[in-house]
Amino acid sequence: MANSISIKGLRAGYGSIQVLHGIDLHIADGKIVALLGTNGNGKSTLIKCIAGLIRPTEGRVSAVIDDVEHDLVGLAAEEIVNLGIALVPEGRHLFPRLTVQENLFLGASRPKARLVQEENLALCFELFPKLYERTKQLAGSMSGGEQQMLALARALMSAPRILLIDEPSVGLAPIIVKQMIDKIGELKERKGLTVLMAEQNFTQTMRIADSGYVIVHGEIRYEGSSAELRDNDLVRQLYLGV
Repeated sequence: MANSISIKGLRAGYGSIQVLHGIDLHIADGKIVALLGTNGNGKSTLIKCIAGLIRPTEGRVSAVIDDVEHDLVGLAAEEIVNLGIALVPEGRHLFPRLTVQENLFLGASRPKARLVQEENLALCFELFPKLYERTKQLAGSMSGGEQQMLALARALMSAPRILLIDEPSVGLAPIIVKQMIDKIGELKERKGLTVLMAEQNFTQTMRIADSGYVIVHGEIRYEGSSAELRDNDLVRQLYLGV
């Protein structure tokens, strides 16, 4: 069953500050789409609009979940999670004084996730063996890379159809970034998830993305397949600083 997101004419911001200026974007079923750009250009704001954390001032955000279309604008974040859309936020936002296991079980709060909780827990431990080794460890005492693993695993515990990932490489060593990107690519292959990933690391992201959008000052300046983005020197130099 198909799972996708479509955005048309999206405008949003913070009070009188307009950040997004008429965004059009589509994430097709079972694809990884990269949202590329440097800091301060609106990547996180767009992700938060989809997740219900920011209400757009104009435009449409719709999602097809298991072949059923839903209008996301106006829905609470909890309602969007319950539809099957999970967010891995920038900065992880774990519960530092809870254990790894407790953080994971909190991810399985939606009713449909509880039905497959043990199955998803086994998948998380298979993908991230370090989490299995640290089930009783407090999340706040883990390294940055381990915390990012936990944040991604917690989202998987919600049994999502669509995964939103905001800046997964922030603050991580290059080798950990590569491992994390590999795991996201593996999820697409194993679970057929539809993924939108906001990321600054162009080189690593393009290894797994099917296509991408370059956002500059709240507008989409370029879109194309991964191959087109990799081969476009002007895009890399002017918009991505590569």
